Amino acid sequence: MSKNKRIFIGLLLAVGWPPGAGAVDAWAVDDEPLAEVLVTASLRRVPLLQLPNSVTVLDATRLARSSTEHLQDVLPLVPNLNWASGTSRPRYFQLRGVGETEQWQGAPNSSVGFLIDDIDFSGVGMPAGSFDLGQVEVLRGPQGTSYGANALAGLIALRGREPAAAFESAWELTAGDYGTRSIAGLVSGPLGTPDLLGRLTVQRHRSDGFRRNLTLQRNDTNGYDETFTRAKLHYRIAERTRLELTGLWADLDNGYDAFALDNSRNTRSDQPGRDAQRSLGASAVLEHEWRNGSSLRSVSALADSSIVYGFDGDWTAAPDNDFTSGIDRAHRVVSQDLRWMSAARGGCAPCWVLGLYGQSLRESLAQLDLYNGAVYRELTSDYRADNVAGYGQLELDWSPATRLTLGLRREQRSARYQDSDATRFRPRDRMTGGQLSLAHSWGGGNPGANWRWYASLARGYKAGGFNIGAAVPAAQRGYGPEFLWSAETGLSVASGDGIWQARFALFAMRRREQQVATSLQLDPADPLSFLYLTTNNGRGRNDGLEAEGRWQLTEHLSLAGSLGLLRARRVDGRDQEHAPRRQVSVSVDWRQPQGWFLHADAQQVARFYFSDSHDQLSTPYTLVNLKAGIERGAWSGTLWLKNVLNERYAQRGFFFGNEPPDFPEKLYLQQSDPRQLGLTLSYRFNQRP
Repeated sequence: MSKNKRIFIGLLLAVGWPPGAGAVDAWAVDDEPLAEVLVTASLRRVPLLQLPNSVTVLDATRLARSSTEHLQDVLPLVPNLNWASGTSRPRYFQLRGVGETEQWQGAPNSSVGFLIDDIDFSGVGMPAGSFDLGQVEVLRGPQGTSYGANALAGLIALRGREPAAAFESAWELTAGDYGTRSIAGLVSGPLGTPDLLGRLTVQRHRSDGFRRNLTLQRNDTNGYDETFTRAKLHYRIAERTRLELTGLWADLDNGYDAFALDNSRNTRSDQPGRDAQRSLGASAVLEHEWRNGSSLRSVSALADSSIVYGFDGDWTAAPDNDFTSGIDRAHRVVSQDLRWMSAARGGCAPCWVLGLYGQSLRESLAQLDLYNGAVYRELTSDYRADNVAGYGQLELDWSPATRLTLGLRREQRSARYQDSDATRFRPRDRMTGGQLSLAHSWGGGNPGANWRWYASLARGYKAGGFNIGAAVPAAQRGYGPEFLWSAETGLSVASGDGIWQARFALFAMRRREQQVATSLQLDPADPLSFLYLTTNNGRGRNDGLEAEGRWQLTEHLSLAGSLGLLRARRVDGRDQEHAPRRQVSVSVDWRQPQGWFLHADAQQVARFYFSDSHDQLSTPYTLVNLKAGIERGAWSGTLWLKNVLNERYAQRGFFFGNEPPDFPEKLYLQQSDPRQLGLTLSYRFNQRP
């Protein structure tokens, strides 16, 4: 990092020291930054500091302070979480170095689960607008008991805010450079009776996409045009029975024109691409609790996505060397989870959970490659996978301060694949995962600290699959499941007066039959002639440390930070792809009694390998964002600045031949967005009960 950057970041961390009052945007909940947070993506709702797992929870207050439009804005705050671009919005995630970077052909098979209000969007995670989000939970490490094959590396779970008991409404207007325009609003409250509550949220966002197409003389070929809608209904059917319904509609009609031969933000594509997605999601949660405290919980969910993805393969306007590729994908997931839980009041002697889970995934794909306007490669395929699992968890309190937890899951995945090249596969995998953990608590009191230590051993798994294409050797047509063993120990500590809290985790993960995805350009003169190959390539080692903390420095100033250290090695000793060895974030919040407020956050990410197919590295970068404004009653105005240092970095890199006449192999980068300035006006009305 340059000296100027270090000085600038130091100034950001110092500006909050004058006396004031803790800042909160108009969207944020009441300013209780260190209040108890519940993790909802576990088998039971558990306070964050009691969960025997490395977890990051971004609550509504922190989300409102750190984001402007999309989940993408807050991902750098999570230690050991990375994502691969190549799309207009994040779709492929890596946790602790484990996760996919792309999907071109074949079957979807995610290592990182992605849920929005219990709806499974794994592998298609673009419909994640941040307006009115209540909580983001990132569970790192295999979730072998609770989520099975879709969470080998971990789980990202988003949850919108719940319906309010009293009438509430809000709106938000945003304008910024690069054609940024956004409008969002919500209304919530009882629907005729206190037993029926509703919430409706709508968000609309547009931007030109930060690129200039020199061939077409346009600024919008990489632009955003996004609409997110969420509706929630909570109905208390009886005293001990409740129903929660969620509906989600997302329409993203984004351009995709992100690469240039000179790795600049000035593109020359004559047929810019498109990254569009329409997603319909729905979930129904029905829960009944008996008088003895035991309960039955049913979660039914549907996600139906139509995805159009295309790009200019040669990235130029060359008339005699014109390649384009387009992929239409229909992705549909239906799931059902039935969970029976014992009471957990006053400790566990023992507590138990029993569950059955079923999921059906269907994906059809049509790929069309053109050369000088003529079809030269075409493929249609149909894939279906059915998962059935049984799971259980047993918790036993050995003493008032010590708890033992044992979880087990058995899952079967049956798949069918066929395509227009007469390729047929019918793989079936049976897999077992689970977790054993021991946790101990001590301390307490005010101003003393509450301490909780845990140690866990977990086993996760991911189903096998297959490789398609005539160039694939017969012996490598199929590959088997991957299994991951994770040993972890951690410490959670919070002051008795709620002034500060911290979490630490040390982990060692061992990947068995590691699935390694590589690609090879078959014809240097053809930028679309790639062979994609996944194989079980021995063992991988993923070791590291994660730390997070929050501190109310004064009555008016708070500080938060995180650290992720990672060494993810392949069997040959080289680092795994998209696995930076260091990620650091720092956030500061401050506000005067008159309503002036400031939020500053800074993140630093070390370099990482772009792919397992080549040895090209990214460059390390530091990203700084600012928000400043004033709040007056229900109104607030916020001036925000993204990428203050105008840092230039890449989240995706390809290494291949694409430039005639010799077509030398070269690293091509999808560059970051430049510095961006904007203004947001907000209004919120809350009717007191």
